Amino acid sequence: MHFLDQAKIYLKSGAGGPGAVSFRREKYIEYGGPDGGNGGKGGDIIFEAVQGLNTLIDFRYAQHFKAKRGNHGQGKDRTGAGADDLVIEVPVGTQVLSEDKEEVLADFTEVGQRVIFLEGGMGGRGNASYKSATNRAPRQHQPGEPGEEMWVWLRLKLLADVGLVGLPNAGKSTFINAVSNAQAKVGHYAFTTLIPKLGVVRHKGREFVLADIPGLIEGAADGAGIGDRFLGHIERCRVLIHLIDIAGQDPSQAMRVVEEELSAYGAGLDDKPRLVALNKLDLADAELGAAFADELVAAGAAQVFKVSGATGEGIEALLDAVLSYLPDRTATETKTVEVEDLSELGGEEGSGEWSPI
Repeated sequence: MHFLDQAKIYLKSGAGGPGAVSFRREKYIEYGGPDGGNGGKGGDIIFEAVQGLNTLIDFRYAQHFKAKRGNHGQGKDRTGAGADDLVIEVPVGTQVLSEDKEEVLADFTEVGQRVIFLEGGMGGRGNASYKSATNRAPRQHQPGEPGEEMWVWLRLKLLADVGLVGLPNAGKSTFINAVSNAQAKVGHYAFTTLIPKLGVVRHKGREFVLADIPGLIEGAADGAGIGDRFLGHIERCRVLIHLIDIAGQDPSQAMRVVEEELSAYGAGLDDKPRLVALNKLDLADAELGAAFADELVAAGAAQVFKVSGATGEGIEALLDAVLSYLPDRTATETKTVEVEDLSELGGEEGSGEWSPI
């Protein structure tokens, strides 16, 4: 499946149906009077967050969404039928932004969340509603109200408990493959990861979602490399794991570059707690690892974990530290409990598909 985390779409709610001009015409009734009904209401534009989606790729091919107009009013005082609402399904974590991207108009953080974004126009009045003591046979009617329309941006920010950051080729993909069910591409070159990856980590009876984003380079906040486009996917994380390549030229410089990019991006990333980990410990001896760890502490790291994504060394201690930042129950653990409750009621195990978001 192709990944797309932003898309621009056009929305238009349905116009109201016009009222009818009609008069009662029956045998032996000479003055039937007006009986034109009102028009029907136009369809609303509704966004709904659904489970099972993790990309906005569908909006690359369908960019215009228009709800239908309400039906015309009819004779015999019949009101026109209202148009069906147009429901647009989006992944959990989607934000709806104004055309200039300056204002967040809606933010979807839970499955089933629905927002009536644009309301359809009200139906117009039929001539029966204009009847009065001085106007017994009105012929005026009202057209339906026009629908609302606007261009908006959809921006997907994946929902994860823990974010994985670091320079390119720091071993993030190997790490997420080692601790979770993810199957990220691994290679000995920069920018092996081009899109965010999610993995579910299970550790000591707990369960949480880990997000791996493409590597950061100096100037990423200003668009260098892949830029800051994917930093939005870790805005909602509770804690960040900063992986540093022990085989790199200068681990303290690597930490400085990433820290500066997080600070330059803003959105609260520089205030999030971080766990600094020296990765690829299998490529260096213990003495070198200890020396680099001391350098990182001197550079500002509160604590340094020495790990190896390839061999698993030191990962348990790092995950133990992660658990201290998690809530009593994560989103994935809540879903697991719901599935268990259903199975107790006679539901079949594994009958539904699960998604980390």
